[in-house]
Amino acid sequence: MSSPSPLDDIDRRIIAILQTDGRRAYSLIASDVGIPASSVRYRVQRLKEAGILQVVGIANPLTIGFDRLAMIGIRVRPGTAPSVCRALRELPETAYVIMTAGGFDIMAEVICRDTDHFTDLMTRRLHLIDGIVSTDSFFVLEVHKLAYGWGVGEVETSILDAPGPPDDAGIDQRADR
Repeated sequence: MSSPSPLDDIDRRIIAILQTDGRRAYSLIASDVGIPASSVRYRVQRLKEAGILQVVGIANPLTIGFDRLAMIGIRVRPGTAPSVCRALRELPETAYVIMTAGGFDIMAEVICRDTDHFTDLMTRRLHLIDGIVSTDSFFVLEVHKLAYGWGVGEVETSILDAPGPPDDAGIDQRADR
C-alpha cells in the first residue's frame, strides 16, 4: 500500500456519496460531482488501494440474530497492548479493537449471539489471551446513533436512518422476532 495522497474536494464528495449509498453507480456519482464515470472509477480504486476507502454492507446485528453487543474495557500488563490487540483482532466476535489511554489499555466491541456465546468468549478465549490482567464489560442496551460519515462533508450516514422502531425504542427489536 503506497502512502495516501491528500484528498481533494472531489475525493471527499465521492467518499461522502459512497458512505450514504455504497452501491451507487459510478455514472450517477459522476453526474453528482461533474466528472466522467471513468474518473470516478479510477478515484474509487485509488482510494481503496490507499486504504482510505472500504465499501461494505453493514447490518444491524440486533436484527439478524445477535442479541449481545458489549464494549469491553481491558487492562493489560505493561508492554503487551500491541500483542493483545493483535490477538483480539483475530476473534470473530470483535467488531472494533482500539488501544486507548486512560482507565483501560484497550477497548473492544464484541457481538455475540446470546449470553452463552458471550460467556464462552469471555471465559474460554478472551481471558486466556496472554497479557490480559482484567476486563470490565458494558452491555449495549440500545443504540441511538451508529454513523459512518466521518470528516468528508455534510452527509448523514447512519444505519439507523431507515424506518424502524419508535424513537424511544433505540434499535432493540427483540420483541419483533
